Amino acid sequence: MGITANTMQLGTFPVDKTNYEEVKDALASFGLTPNQSKVFFYLGKIGAKTASDIAKAVNIPRSETYHLLTALQNKGIVEASFQHPIQFTALPIKKAIDLLISTETARLNKLKKLGPILETIWDKIPGAIPNKENEEEEKFKVLQGGNQVNSKIFDMILNAKKECRILGSEKDFMKFYHANFLDALEENNIDYKLLTPISKKSKYIFENIDQSKIKKLCSTVKENLCFLIKDDDEVLFFIKNEGNNKEMRAIWTNSETIIYSKALLFDNIWTETNLTKVEINE
Repeated sequence: MGITANTMQLGTFPVDKTNYEEVKDALASFGLTPNQSKVFFYLGKIGAKTASDIAKAVNIPRSETYHLLTALQNKGIVEASFQHPIQFTALPIKKAIDLLISTETARLNKLKKLGPILETIWDKIPGAIPNKENEEEEKFKVLQGGNQVNSKIFDMILNAKKECRILGSEKDFMKFYHANFLDALEENNIDYKLLTPISKKSKYIFENIDQSKIKKLCSTVKENLCFLIKDDDEVLFFIKNEGNNKEMRAIWTNSETIIYSKALLFDNIWTETNLTKVEINE
């Protein structure tokens, strides 16, 4: 494959930018940074290389490359040889994904077990009696990084009693799909509505979803417009939504004014959108 406007160069290896960005975004869902993804991608496609070769190929300082390789080895998806100089190899993608999922599942199971223990210890420690009036006040939270943002989205979906409404770009919904947010919507057995542009690249995401719950936005919707409304009592909206998991930022609030404005925007778009069904098989 030659170098074109839609390709990038990793060493002597030309890569389709669109495919690479999709891989990077998917790996970000598993907690990999952009540079970790770049190194893993390079090793996975080129094969065994030394740290020096990797640093030159991906254009990352050698000192940082060693840190990246150590992090990837700790995740178990990159292995090192005993030869000199040391060569590094990436696990096959299926094994790497299975391992990342297994690790994340184990972490979540550990947190579930720690939750009740923490609550018990917390209740034993005396403190001021909560002010019920303060609990009803409008609150705002700035969520920094993919872990905080994703955890809050899961919390909103799983605690919704009636409805969730989500508006976002095609890229946003691909992230939601890989983070299992769409599965959580189905499992919670609530009503929901989705507004997003859909192309051949992303239509597989919606194949098993009730088509009456989706409406297709025009493709010109900006990628930085993304929000989720829960039961008209909470809203989360992104203020920085980039591929770098650490840089992701969002605001959560229970402000009636902000919820109303977002709900009004969503409902107006939903009503004015003529397409009532996404043609998955078109």
